Amino acid sequence: MGLQSFVFFQCSILVISHCSFLQFSSWYCCTNWEWDPQTFNSNPALCTLPLAPTSPISSGDAWVTMYGATSTSPFSLGIASVCQRFNVCKANTFLFLLGFELTSFCPQGIYGYPIEIQALFFMALRCALAMLKQDSEVNKFNVIPDSIPEWVFDFMPTRGGYFIGNVSPARMDFRWFALGNCVAILSSLATPEQSMAIMDLIESRWEELVGEMPLKISYPAFENHEWRIITGCDPKNTRWSYHNGGSWPVLLWLLTAACIKTGRPQIARRAIDLAESRLLKDSWPEYYDGKLGRYVGKQARKYQTWSIAGYLVAKMLLEDPSHLGMISLEEDRQMKPLIKRSSSWTC
Repeated sequence: MGLQSFVFFQCSILVISHCSFLQFSSWYCCTNWEWDPQTFNSNPALCTLPLAPTSPISSGDAWVTMYGATSTSPFSLGIASVCQRFNVCKANTFLFLLGFELTSFCPQGIYGYPIEIQALFFMALRCALAMLKQDSEVNKFNVIPDSIPEWVFDFMPTRGGYFIGNVSPARMDFRWFALGNCVAILSSLATPEQSMAIMDLIESRWEELVGEMPLKISYPAFENHEWRIITGCDPKNTRWSYHNGGSWPVLLWLLTAACIKTGRPQIARRAIDLAESRLLKDSWPEYYDGKLGRYVGKQARKYQTWSIAGYLVAKMLLEDPSHLGMISLEEDRQMKPLIKRSSSWTC
């Protein structure tokens, strides 16, 4: 690096870091300052406080951009782990952060989504991506081991996996949600490997996720004090009932469709056999209660259209897997079906 390049490089770092400090300070001042338009208008030249609050997001953007510059120079700071955290905190909430908005009173007329912040954010993301080692192990969602509930360790089999319920950085929800995981397979949000892992989990944890009536809407259920806090002591959502771990026959068709797409029709057949042994006798209820789904829901309505439709669609999909194309995206329709109907196929 020549002397001229080195000077320019060092000056750039000073400017970026200085802007970062000012923006952080701006946020601190504004959040501890009561706006007084009358005082400001009387002598605006003497006002040393910022015109509008600047989020610490721009401060972080500036620092990562600076790190990006140093990591490609002989003066590397070795901050790959810092960028990994940045990638987790920002890239995985990209839409939220691009929704940064100046909601306070802005004398300069800067409202909504300032281009400076958006452009700086984009540049910071590119710098962070360039500094990430592609072959390095990254704690993608920055999960703290102590935050993982104890039940997860007993629930997870040797083979299998699933998409957890919520990956919000403020609150991770590790529960299993049947609807989301089945749709993830059908929409190809899940990779082929992930789709197979979800199927492996259902087979390995059949009693917990299917039980005596398919299919558990979520697992596990909220109980005791947790149930009181989260549901507000809702009598309909007691443990293993309704939306709190209840079993819903309507989900049968989604499970069947996911099974067909992953080439695992035997799972669907087993679930349909369970449903057939109960649904007609129980007058097609809306949902079932109990840890195994053994009891008709305490407030379940009978002869529910979607319970009947879910069963019928599941049967039709299993009898003719080509029907899966009706609910596939255009690019998925071009794929050769994993299963073809045959007279000898009995599952």
